[in-house]
Amino acid sequence: MADRGLTGVLLLGGASRRFGSPKALARLGAETLAERAWAVLGEACDERLAVGKAEDALPLPFAVLDDGSAARHPAAGIVAGLRAAAHDVCVVLPVDCPLVTAATLRALGEACADAAWPEDGGPLPGAYGRSTLPALARALERETGIRAELAGMDVRLVPVDPAELADADTPADLAAIRARASG
Repeated sequence: MADRGLTGVLLLGGASRRFGSPKALARLGAETLAERAWAVLGEACDERLAVGKAEDALPLPFAVLDDGSAARHPAAGIVAGLRAAAHDVCVVLPVDCPLVTAATLRALGEACADAAWPEDGGPLPGAYGRSTLPALARALERETGIRAELAGMDVRLVPVDPAELADADTPADLAAIRARASG
């Protein structure tokens, strides 16, 4: 890929069913999860995009791009982000992963051939090149896993501290993250 700039994509499209309220507005210290993720993407990337569902509009301090899909699947946000990005590589951060660092996002972006994600984690957070658009569009259409659709591509695994990958799927998860962050 000729362009080595990095676009950060913040995923806001989850339904937050297990959480009970919009995760993006939950607080960790003085910030919402959305503000925290937006800031870390700003530290790591040359460009930032927030992607979500227009019908889920939240009071956020930045614009949110509608992913244009009825599906509640991470691939919807990744596809929309890749299509809108100014750069060939996007690092994708779900709003509910508040401990991921800018250094980790940069490492994922630097490792990305077709894709890169944490060796002990899933495909999110992760980095995706434009070359993955057809496979990710298939994942969205078929509602299959991202890993399955990217089989055979050059996916690189990056060592990441597992503590950074903690996600706040429930209020109890967020409480555990708060305890970890303060202790």
